[in-house]
Amino acid sequence: MNSLFTSFRRILPLNPNSHHHFLLHKFSSSRRSSPPIPIQRLQQPPASPDSTRHQLTVPDFSQTDLATISNLLENQNVIPGSSLESALNETGIEPSYQLVQALFDRLSSSPMLLHSVFKWADTKPTFTLSPSLFNSVINAMCKARDFESAWSLIFDRVRSDGGSELVTADTFTVLIRRYARAGMVQQAIKAFEYATSYDIDLKLLEMAEMEMSFMVFNPIIDGLGEAGRLQEALGMMERFFVCVSGPTIVTYNSLAKNFCKAGDLLGASKILKMMMNRGVDPTPTTYNHFFKYFSKHNKTEEGMNLYFKLIEAGHSPDRFTYHLIMKMLCEDGKLSLAMQVDKEMKNRGIDPDLLTTTMLIHLLCRLDMFEEAFEEFEKVVRRGIIPQYITFKMIDNGLRTKGLTEMAKRLGGVMSSLPHSEKLPNTYREVVDAQPPGRGDRRKSILHRAEAMSDVLKVCRNPRKLVKMRGSPRMTVREDGKLADDGDAVRVPHESSSPLS
Repeated sequence: MNSLFTSFRRILPLNPNSHHHFLLHKFSSSRRSSPPIPIQRLQQPPASPDSTRHQLTVPDFSQTDLATISNLLENQNVIPGSSLESALNETGIEPSYQLVQALFDRLSSSPMLLHSVFKWADTKPTFTLSPSLFNSVINAMCKARDFESAWSLIFDRVRSDGGSELVTADTFTVLIRRYARAGMVQQAIKAFEYATSYDIDLKLLEMAEMEMSFMVFNPIIDGLGEAGRLQEALGMMERFFVCVSGPTIVTYNSLAKNFCKAGDLLGASKILKMMMNRGVDPTPTTYNHFFKYFSKHNKTEEGMNLYFKLIEAGHSPDRFTYHLIMKMLCEDGKLSLAMQVDKEMKNRGIDPDLLTTTMLIHLLCRLDMFEEAFEEFEKVVRRGIIPQYITFKMIDNGLRTKGLTEMAKRLGGVMSSLPHSEKLPNTYREVVDAQPPGRGDRRKSILHRAEAMSDVLKVCRNPRKLVKMRGSPRMTVREDGKLADDGDAVRVPHESSSPLS
């Protein structure tokens, strides 16, 4: 495996020019504690690829038949199996492969129902199965984790006269991808090896072409990496190198992601060097994996150094990059830096959204700067963003605690004019007075505090944040990190459990 990491050219660290960046002086003299991360210097922004337009085709089936079967399948009382097949027979519809394919495309989230539709159609003497529809059937079975039935169908078609023409390289590509997405890496590798062994017997699988397909290697490499088997992932990468096409940006991003998740920043940096030496330019998604690592391990200094280098090299961070940077700074309590990064983000044409503004306002609240939090709240509303109800509660409680009742009333008036939910997360508790008058109330206060801390411990694993929460006499709130967790709320295109998702 070490052969992958040999003969890398050394990439010297860049020294950003101070007049280009507003924060450089804060970190330029810091001592390096992490391995250098190579940066690809860009000469010009990449040109956007030309969009391709698909011509509309007239479907070769009755729309009435499609609507009839769709309504039947969308009935909540319908049960996959023989009863559904009988109901389909009662419609009197003679299915064509175009009709069945349209049903698969429309109801892709109901694999068991689609399997019954296929079994019903396959019993009709006039029904002919196309390779694309066959692959859709295999995909539906695997999506339902019914891999055994998928293999049985493949074997049945291979043994039948002329049926083997349906089993193509795409069939095994679908099978391998579904295995990998299900986390069944060993089965994915066995399916790949099985398909290779059938190359001569079936004369259908041109494995040289199949091996070139990143659709096969990428899910396996990503699955191995997700399972923490990084050396095996590198071994599969070596097999990818002998193909004509070779690894793609998705392959390298997957490896960089999983090395960062494993805490191996040096290994991730070597992957980055490898891809650059092979002429594959890193993308913002590539570097976002490093920002995730720095954010997770509270390495704000290293994260900001990487940000400066990216800007100096001509890169344009995307919205998710700024989400991660703001999350990192807000969790570390760096208010001044967070405000300046927020300004830099606006200057680059990325308007703050609900996530970044919420993290900033929550930081102001944690620093007891409730007047400033209220001003930021008003700015957010003027931009057309509806803040979360928990944000309102944090500011409102803080203002009332400080005796700023008039400002709290203004805040309530702003919030009442907005459509909002009044639900609060389970981790939110308002702590009662520190010195209650009665003994019973004091016992109740202790129980409330214990319950609140128990809820916090379930979601917060950061010791530094626990210390801050323990020292706060007013409230414990929800963990800000939940607002930008791996893009779940952000949904930046890249950020899925699998790079092929």
